[in-house]
Amino acid sequence: MSAVFPSEEWLKGLEAKLNSDEKYRGIAKTWEGDMFILMEPKGNLKEQVTVYLDLWHGTCRKVEYNPAASAHPTPTFTLTANYDDIKDIVTGKLNPMTAMMTMKLKVKGNMGYMMRNVPTVLDFVRCMQEVTTEIL
Repeated sequence: MSAVFPSEEWLKGLEAKLNSDEKYRGIAKTWEGDMFILMEPKGNLKEQVTVYLDLWHGTCRKVEYNPAASAHPTPTFTLTANYDDIKDIVTGKLNPMTAMMTMKLKVKGNMGYMMRNVPTVLDFVRCMQEVTTEIL
C-alpha cells in the first residue's frame, strides 16, 4: 500500500528510503543540517503542512510530521512553497533548483552551503520522488 503525499506515512517512507539508499548516502556524506519544509495551502491542500528532517552525513536521523515550531526553533534550513509547487517538485514536473531561482521555493538558511551541495539537494529530491506514488 502506498502512502499519500503529504502524510506521516509518506514521511516515514522517505526516512526509510534515505537511510537505505547507498547512492544518497555517498552523495550526502558531508551534509550537515536539519530542515523544515513548509507547504502552504493551495489546490488540494487546505491547511499548512510542516515536515521536519534531520539529515546528517548521508543519514536521516529523525523526521516529524507537523511538529510544534518550538520543538526545533532554529533549523539549518527552512524551505517554503505552496503545495502545488512542492507537488510539482516531488512528481518531477519542476526542477528544485529552478524552483529556488524563480522563488517558487523560498529558502531560509545558508544559500552558499546549499549551492555548494547541489548534488546532495538533487539526490534528496530524487529520493522524495521515488517514494511519492500517490498525491493528495
